[in-house]
Amino acid sequence: MMLRYALRTVRARKGGFLGAFFALLCAAALITACGTLLETGLRGTIATERYAATPVVVSADQNVHQTTVKHKKGKTKVKHKAKPIAERAWLPDDLATELRRAPGVREVVPELTFLAEPLLPGGAVDKNRPAYGHAWDSAALTPYTLTTGTGPEADGDLVIDRHLAERAHLEPGDRLTVQSTQSPRTYHVTGIAAPAQEVRHQTALFFSTAEARRLAAHPGQVTAFGVLPVKGTDTAALQRSVTKALQGSGTVSATKAPHGRTAQVSAGDGRGPVEFLDAAAARTKLVSMGGAMGGTSLLVAVLVVVGTFALSVQQRHRELALLRAIAATPGQIRALLGREALIVGAAAGTIGALAGLPLGSWLHGRFVAMGAVPATLQHTVGVFPPFAALAATLLGAWAAARISSRRIVRIRPAEALAEARAERARPAGGRILMGLALLAGGAVLVAVLSVLRTEPASTPVTFLAVVVLASSVALLGPLLVRAAVAVLGGPLALTGPSSRLARANLRGHAARMASVVTPLTLLIGMTCTVLFVQPTLGNAARAQAREGIRADWVVAAQGPGVPAEAARLLRTHHDTVTEVVRTTVRVGLDKYAAQGVTPGGLTRTWDPDVTAGSLKKLTEDTVAVSELAADQLHLKPGSPLKLTLGDGTPVTFTVVAVYAKGLGFGDLTFAHDLVARHVDNPLATSVLVSTASTQTQLATTLREFPRVHVLAPAAADSIQAARQQANAEVNYLAMGLVLAFTAIAVVNTLAMSVSERVREFALLRLAGATRRQVLGMLRTEALSVLLLATALGSGIALAVLTAFSVGMTGRAAPAVTPLVYVTVVAIAGLLALVGTGLPGRVALRVRPVTVATAKE
Repeated sequence: MMLRYALRTVRARKGGFLGAFFALLCAAALITACGTLLETGLRGTIATERYAATPVVVSADQNVHQTTVKHKKGKTKVKHKAKPIAERAWLPDDLATELRRAPGVREVVPELTFLAEPLLPGGAVDKNRPAYGHAWDSAALTPYTLTTGTGPEADGDLVIDRHLAERAHLEPGDRLTVQSTQSPRTYHVTGIAAPAQEVRHQTALFFSTAEARRLAAHPGQVTAFGVLPVKGTDTAALQRSVTKALQGSGTVSATKAPHGRTAQVSAGDGRGPVEFLDAAAARTKLVSMGGAMGGTSLLVAVLVVVGTFALSVQQRHRELALLRAIAATPGQIRALLGREALIVGAAAGTIGALAGLPLGSWLHGRFVAMGAVPATLQHTVGVFPPFAALAATLLGAWAAARISSRRIVRIRPAEALAEARAERARPAGGRILMGLALLAGGAVLVAVLSVLRTEPASTPVTFLAVVVLASSVALLGPLLVRAAVAVLGGPLALTGPSSRLARANLRGHAARMASVVTPLTLLIGMTCTVLFVQPTLGNAARAQAREGIRADWVVAAQGPGVPAEAARLLRTHHDTVTEVVRTTVRVGLDKYAAQGVTPGGLTRTWDPDVTAGSLKKLTEDTVAVSELAADQLHLKPGSPLKLTLGDGTPVTFTVVAVYAKGLGFGDLTFAHDLVARHVDNPLATSVLVSTASTQTQLATTLREFPRVHVLAPAAADSIQAARQQANAEVNYLAMGLVLAFTAIAVVNTLAMSVSERVREFALLRLAGATRRQVLGMLRTEALSVLLLATALGSGIALAVLTAFSVGMTGRAAPAVTPLVYVTVVAIAGLLALVGTGLPGRVALRVRPVTVATAKE
């Protein structure tokens, strides 16, 4: 019976449920979109291209492993964890002997993959197809076959793929300059090759075997082995045979030893992650990003939906009070509201979940376009995200209805009828206590945030603190509105009849106004946090870098990096030259940003503010660490430090120095030559030069290196700022949908709040108020609510950003751009005025007499 009555109520009060329906629809779409990103990270397909004709690929294990054994109550518990390394791990080339002995193996093809960028005019280079170099004898792995010309025989010969030849208008006999891991070299194009099937995500350049080994810069090692079967051998049998052969040699084991350089055997879809390491690493990033977005979206959605349902129930207070008066029990009222919520939630959740699928696809496409996610990680959509969104929507709607109905079902029928005409003078005690508890919880999160010193740890706490503090505003809203009226009441009383009407409404309907304050506060607080958290961190890092660079000039490249030969040329002029190459290492399973710098004359070009030890002892066996790393790892000068380099090589170093400017220069600093041997791109990201020579003289010295530029430190800092802004845009997009949802909720709530006041507007008109005065009252109310929300939202953002700044930079100096802040408040104000003005004008079109005499 209650379900039938609920269906009739929803059908008869479509307008009253429209706001809740729209809020739930947006929430479902947002959760579905985030869910598709999460699913793509968990099981997105990485299709192979380079190894298309190779059924089995043997490559090095790309993970660091850690096994822990715990003995508790007579039981032994073994836990194994693995984390990906930053660079490509290599295998010894003599492993081919073991592979050739495996039954069913016809041929083993060693593969070399290395940086090889053709230096061509901008239009001839496809930025969506990074270029890699290979040895020509591995062309069979795809396979590539010559369409014209001959294969490379001499060290100066080169075969290019057909796509590059067509874009750059190259033919056999032309010359092409390539920037690889060494100095740029001009090659003679001897042939053009085409793949047997479409290759869309890379450009292939083939060198002679000797030249490929020189450029790969890993003597005695290979990237992978392609294993080709004897005719009639199926892939599964070949994979088992190869695995068994490697296990017999001790290269592959069922349980990999921590930090062991072991091999892995891949077939089918497992070949793609071997080929596209960036796509494999992007899985973790998408899982983290999708989870963070989804979690924040869910929290915001719950807050918005509860507020929307609370306003909807408040508007129906008289109807529900009458039901109580004619003997409806509290359980029946709860059942009625719960079923109404489920009906609305089912409709909104279904439509929203379907709308979230193209939204997730668009979001993935934008991440690919920004370079945050490689195109090789294909967007995956299953049934779980939409069904999870529908379930979350139903649960959220039902819970919101239960929370919103607590007051009406707990009081006596006579009190319900009394409250239907006049709002309670004071919020319920339980609501105040819960609001204070959330306020205390938010304060605890802010305090915790001030001691968190890593970005992965602080980022989720940052946004959680904003949501928790905004939730406390939602519960304490009526008290906050009355406090604001007490402050603004005097000025409002002096500014005309519209302002006096607005003051009376604010004072008499604090709960209704509080429902509008909450989404506005959340919008301003969340937007300011999103926009200013990255600049706070980036500005502090750049400030440390500016203070720490003592060099007169910075050499940078518009491309993969600065070749070592360029640094050698500068040193022949007796200049102090420091090459800088960057990587990521792991201590245990924890990831640390690291760099390699040239030790000779280091203190003349670089000053990281050493607080203990000395940089003069920096060699290939030692390391300097930041104060953060020293605190986390309990290190000091003389301490041993075991870690895994970017390519999976385990090494033990001795700490020789501790420095303060870790935010600007990374947590670990090694000797340049050591790091260069263990990264995919050994070219320097920058070269610091201390010299008496002018910029023009340095540029003349480096004229044989295309795309290498000599910059002043200030110019180099500007380039770094632009890169940080590009990286920040990914985070802006990630949280932009949450902010858009919040903005929609602001307009939705404002429209609901105004639409219920049609009878009030009619009575004001009949009492003598003009249409202009009623609209003026609405504007004054909106601006008053905006002022309160701006103060609360700005206060929340300032507290959170200050704590974030203290934890991450050691200083209470959040980076707030005044113009951006004013723009945020202006947009919030525009939403508030539009959300009240348009519904108000629509409500005033009906004749007052018609409204006043109509049934409620």
